[in-house]
Amino acid sequence: MNPLFYIIGITALPAIELRGAIPVGIALGVPPLTAFIVATLANIILILPIFYVLDTFFDFFRKYAWVDKIITQVQNKTQKYVEKYGVIGLLLFVAIPLPGSGAYSGCLAAYIFNVNRKQSHLSIAGGVMVAGILVYLASLGFLTLFF
Repeated sequence: MNPLFYIIGITALPAIELRGAIPVGIALGVPPLTAFIVATLANIILILPIFYVLDTFFDFFRKYAWVDKIITQVQNKTQKYVEKYGVIGLLLFVAIPLPGSGAYSGCLAAYIFNVNRKQSHLSIAGGVMVAGILVYLASLGFLTLFF
C-alpha cells in the first residue's frame, strides 16, 4: 500500500493526528517535506467534517438536561479566558505538538466556547500548520540543536 495512505490514516486518528503521521511517513521512506505537506493538508481538511460531526453530536445530546448543564458550566467557568485569548489562544492550543491538542480538540473547544466558526477554522488551521512545522523540524532533528 502507498505510504501516503498511512500518513492520511494516521492523521485522521484523534489524539495522534499529524504529530504521529509525519515521523511515521518519514520512517516509511516518504520524503520529509512530502510527509509534512500530506499530513498537514489532511489535518486541515478534517476540520470541516469534525465541526459537522460536533454539530450533529451536540444537537442530539444537548436535548438531555445534564449534558446541557455540563456544557453551560464549562462555558461559564472559562468565558473570561475565551474573551481574553480568543482565537489566538485557540491557535496556540492547537499548535502545541502534544497528543490531544490538535484539530479534534481545537474544534471541540471552539464549539463548546462558541468561538466564531470562520475565525475558529482559520485559527485551528494556523495551529495545525505551526504544529506541523514543529513536528517536521523535530523529525529532522533540528530541534535537538536547541535543547
